[in-house]
Parts: sequence; C-alpha cells; structure tokens
Amino acid sequence: MDLDAYTDAHSADWDRLSRLAKQRRLDGRDADELIDLYQSGAADLSAIQTSAGSSAVGDRLSLTLASARLRFTGAGANLFSQIPRFFVLQLPAALYRIRWIVLAVAVATVVVATLYAVWITGNPQVLRNLGSDAQLKQYVEHSFIDYYSNNPAASFAGQVWTNNAWIAAQCVAFGITGVWVPYVLLQNAIGVGTAAGVMFAYGRGDVMFAYILPHGMLELTSVFVAAAAGLRIFWAWIAPGATTRAQALAEDGRALFTVAVGCVITLFVSGLIEGFVTPSSLPVWAKIGIGALALAAFLAYMLVLGRRAVRAGETGDLTEYEAGSRRVVAA
Repeated sequence: MDLDAYTDAHSADWDRLSRLAKQRRLDGRDADELIDLYQSGAADLSAIQTSAGSSAVGDRLSLTLASARLRFTGAGANLFSQIPRFFVLQLPAALYRIRWIVLAVAVATVVVATLYAVWITGNPQVLRNLGSDAQLKQYVEHSFIDYYSNNPAASFAGQVWTNNAWIAAQCVAFGITGVWVPYVLLQNAIGVGTAAGVMFAYGRGDVMFAYILPHGMLELTSVFVAAAAGLRIFWAWIAPGATTRAQALAEDGRALFTVAVGCVITLFVSGLIEGFVTPSSLPVWAKIGIGALALAAFLAYMLVLGRRAVRAGETGDLTEYEAGSRRVVAA
C-alpha cells in the first residue's frame, strides 16, 4: 500500500468524521453520516494496520474513531462502574491466557529448588560452605522462625507485600528483556532450595513446611503468574505473528499489565497470611489449610472464571473496543 496515496484518497472523509465527532448537535442526517463514516473509517484503519503496521496516520485515525464512537454510544462509564467488569472479565481473562506458562514456570522453579536442596543435604562440604555448624543451628532453631515474628504483624505484612508486589511489577515491566524474569526465578528457586536444604540437613524440614506453606502457596503462585506475563510479553516481541512487533507488544503489554494489578491484590492477601497466620499459635494443619483455601480460590478464579471470560471474547485489554468485526485498539 502507498500510504500517502491512500491518505490523500480518504482524508476528506476522515476530516468530515472528525468534524462531526466534535459537532455539539447532530440532526438525523448528520447522525447517519457519522455512523457511515465511522464504519468506513474503521475499515480504513484495518487496511492501514494490516499493510503499513503502526503509523502516525493510523494513530490519528484511531483517535478520530474513538471520538466518533462516543457520539453514538455515549460517554464511557465512570471508574466505579468499570470495576465489576475488570474483576469479572478482564482480569480473569488475562490470567487464563497465560495458564500454561504459569504451570511451566512453577514446574521449573520446583525442580530447580528441589535439586538445589538435595545437593546441599547430600554434600556436607556444600553445607559447611554456607556457614559454621553453630551459625546453621542458629538459623534452623531461631532465625528462620523468628523472621516471621520479629516485627509487628501489620508492619511485617505491609513490608512483605510491598517487596513482593515490586518484584511482580518488575517481572511484567522488564519481561521484554528476556533476561530479568529467568534471573528472578532462578534467584527465587535458589533461595527456597537453600533454606530447604539447610532445614532438612538438620532434621527440621517439617518446621520449614509449617512456616512456608501457609503464605507461600499463594505468594509463589503470584510470582509465577507475574513471571509468566513477562515471558509472554517477551515472546510477543520474538514471535509477533501476523502483526508488527510494535503492535504485538502494545496489545499483549496492555492486556498483561492487567496481571500486575491482579498480582498486587493476591500478594496483599498472601502478605496478610504471612503476617497474621504464619507466626500465629494456630495448629499447623489450620495454617496450611488457610493457605490452601486461598490458593484454591485464586486458581478457581483464574481457571474457571477466566475460561468463561475468554469464551465470551474477553482478552484482558483495558483499552480495546470493537470496530465492526475487527478488534481495534484505541491509541
């Protein structure tokens, strides 16, 4: 396509559409013309994006179409009216789309952490390199457990939530590099594997599970979800499919940043569990049960509600709108 020639041939219609969209009052004829021009403009935008990819002409036309659409659909709903749709459709759909990547990330992390723990427990020299016998006993008997109760529950929960939410946001934001997410996952797996190796080497593996599982099931799953979103964005850049890399990144980036918002919420819940449940005097079975229920609720939200949302045509993109039969993203 010769974009300049195409623009010259259709610019008069686009200008007319822009004027009608800005016009304060529309009579019946003007309203009919607005709809006709909107439909033809949507087709023009589709042709431009298919042939020329992302362009300044396409961006301007996209804005004009968005403005025109408001004239015959009404102003967008306010923020509070959008909240139910976000939680019922957009967020679960975005989570469901990356379910298999989440599973792959979880399996890889568990495998690495397990191998690291086995390596430590099976090699006394490796264990000695981590510290003296007195230091490791101090860690096993006191430091590991005291970590969860040294600070007031509320402030500890807030600190844990802030730290984990920041890591999750980084996984999504820097996922395009292709390096940051594997680095975070590897460090996380090594950290868990090291703690497990030391605790099992001193016969306190039960204590580790008692203090890790209540909050760790939801917390680690949230990190896996954020990592999966980052990897999906990276893959959109590597293999954009029929669209340009810029367009693929924009579409997946918008949809998957929704995941970061969801992770902030789930990590807040896991932070509350870590601050108030993990160090509590509840029986171990009760603490683990609370963590398991939280994880089960999240997985049901992600897989059951998410499947329904995707089947209903939801993608998780917060800025998309439907133009004819083609999905067009407002610039």
